[in-house]
Amino acid sequence: MPGPSLQKGFTLLEVLIAVALFAMISLAASGMLVAMIDSNERGKVASDKLNELQIAFLVMERDFTQMTRRSVRLEGDEPLKEFIFSNESSYSSDTQGLAFVRQGWRNPGLLLPRSDVQAVTYQLEDDTLNRLHFIFVDAVVGEEPKVRPLITGVKQVDFEFHNGLKWSNELPKEDLPLAIAIELDLEEFGLIRRQFLVPGISQLDLAQDSQND
Repeated sequence: MPGPSLQKGFTLLEVLIAVALFAMISLAASGMLVAMIDSNERGKVASDKLNELQIAFLVMERDFTQMTRRSVRLEGDEPLKEFIFSNESSYSSDTQGLAFVRQGWRNPGLLLPRSDVQAVTYQLEDDTLNRLHFIFVDAVVGEEPKVRPLITGVKQVDFEFHNGLKWSNELPKEDLPLAIAIELDLEEFGLIRRQFLVPGISQLDLAQDSQND
């Protein structure tokens, strides 16, 4: 007669406990994986946004530092007396913007049928800060500008101007300001302020020149 079998198996309770432990470990691992993926996506979005801001500020610095003393002409209208045009409606009633003329638009040997100065406008529209420019410095009626989106997710944009004495929302009447500050209220980062030097004249220098005259 054969003796009793010495082989032993798992009981139903042990199998259920093993399945439960495996399920808990799998659930925790999947949660960690989802969290890592979300964190990576948020980091990529933040990195892309920072790159967008850096490029936009480089473009602004190039434009503001090459601002020139030339009157602004909007949509074929008569040239304005000021060198900078700034209010809540540069080109339409529901936008905020800043318009001016800059030099240094490369045109080697004047081979292209345009000037080396450029009419530029920074305009907020549909939560996007755009840079607009025209092929010809004095735009004619009906000419469509070239639009370059710079910064997205902008809730508000404000400009301030330094006249050598203080920051003000009002532009100097006689000349260019010494510096321009732009404040951006962004959805991701909140309020950001950048300041750029401008080839202007201080109000103190203007006052001394008028006294000397």
